[in-house]
Amino acid sequence: MKEILITLYRKMELAKLFSKDWLLKFVSLVLAVILWYFVGGEDRVDKNVMIPIEIINLPRDLVISNQFKKEIEVTVSGPRSLILEMSNRALTRQVDLSAATPGTMVIENDHKHIPVLRGITIQRVQPSSIILSLDKLIQKQFPVEAKTVGRVADGYYVRFLKIDPDVITITGPQTTLSQVDELSTKAINLEGVKHSSQLQVPLELEPAIVELIGETSVTADITIGVETVTRSIDGVEVHAVLDGVKREVNPEAVKVIANIPKVLMDQKIDPKTLITLTALKQGDDEILKVKAVVRTDLEMPIEVLSIVPDTVRLVGNSGGPAVPAQLGSGKNGYDFKTIAHATGEDRQTKVEGGSGSGGPAANDAASVKVLKNTKTKKKY
Repeated sequence: MKEILITLYRKMELAKLFSKDWLLKFVSLVLAVILWYFVGGEDRVDKNVMIPIEIINLPRDLVISNQFKKEIEVTVSGPRSLILEMSNRALTRQVDLSAATPGTMVIENDHKHIPVLRGITIQRVQPSSIILSLDKLIQKQFPVEAKTVGRVADGYYVRFLKIDPDVITITGPQTTLSQVDELSTKAINLEGVKHSSQLQVPLELEPAIVELIGETSVTADITIGVETVTRSIDGVEVHAVLDGVKREVNPEAVKVIANIPKVLMDQKIDPKTLITLTALKQGDDEILKVKAVVRTDLEMPIEVLSIVPDTVRLVGNSGGPAVPAQLGSGKNGYDFKTIAHATGEDRQTKVEGGSGSGGPAANDAASVKVLKNTKTKKKY
C-alpha cells in the first residue's frame, strides 16, 4: 500500500511540473539555446575599424594650428555580428579640450577612450597618441596687391588698377597670421593691352593661408589710358551759321591748343581735321563765342585746352545786300556798303548806270563820283 501511494505522489508531482507555465519555460529554453549559438557559439573575428577623432569643448579664443590625423585605426576582436554592428554605428574618439591652454598637447589613445560594444576587445590602436598645437585665435586685415607682367601697347598706359576687395580679413592662429603682411594676386598679363577690362584673378597664397580661407579670387578693374601730347594748332577755321545762313567772321581762323593722342600723331594725321570750331551767338551782340567739337569716330580722347582768341566778330550782312539810309532821294538811291566794298570797275558801272543827265538823279550820281574818286585817292 505504501509503495502505491509513493508512486501516485510522484505522478502528481510530475503532472504539476508540466502543467504550470510549461509554455513560458519552453520559450525560455529555446531563446537560451539561440543566444548561446549567436554569442557563445559564433565565430570570433578580428577587424580593423576606422574611428574619427572628435574635438569637443575647445575654448572660443583658441584654435588648433597644426595638422593631425582625423581618424585612428583600431583593431578589434569579437563575434562577427557584434563587429558588424560596431562598424555600422557612428562611433567617435572624443578629445575634451575644455582645460586646454596655448601650447602643445599630447593626447593618448588609451583603450578606455575607445567606445566599443560589450563582448568586443581592443587589440591595437594606431596612432597610439596625437599631438595638438593650440594657438590664440586672432583676426587680421591684409591689403591685397596686384601683380602685373608685360607692357601695354605703345601709346597707352595703365591709368589705374583697382582690386576689389582691396582688403581681406582672415581669422586664424596668431602664429600663422603674424608671418604674413599682405596678400598678392597671381600675375596679370598686360602685354599689348589697349582697352580697359575687368578680370577675376586668383590670389597667390601660402598653403597655411589656403587652409584658412581656401582658394580665393578677387576682381581686378583695369583702366587703360591713352598717352597724349600737347600741340598748338594754328589756322583752324571758325564756322559761323546763324539762322541757317553761313556768316563771315573776323578772324576767320584761330589757334587751338589741345592734348592729342600720341597714336594719332604717330599716324601723321592732320590735327586740324580732329577739331571743328563753331561760333555761337551771345545775345544780340556781334561778338560770337568760339566753341570746339572734337571727332568722336576715332574713339580717342582729344582734349581742347584753349582757343586763342576764343571770340570772333561778325563781318558783313547775311543773305545779300542790306538797305540802310540812301545817299540821295528818289528811286535811284545806292547802297553805301555795297559800293564801299565793290571794286573800282564795279563802282564805275554802278555810278554811270545810276541815271540820265539833270535832276536829282544827276546830283546823286555826282555825289557817288566824288565818293569814288575820294576812295581811289585813299587807295593810291
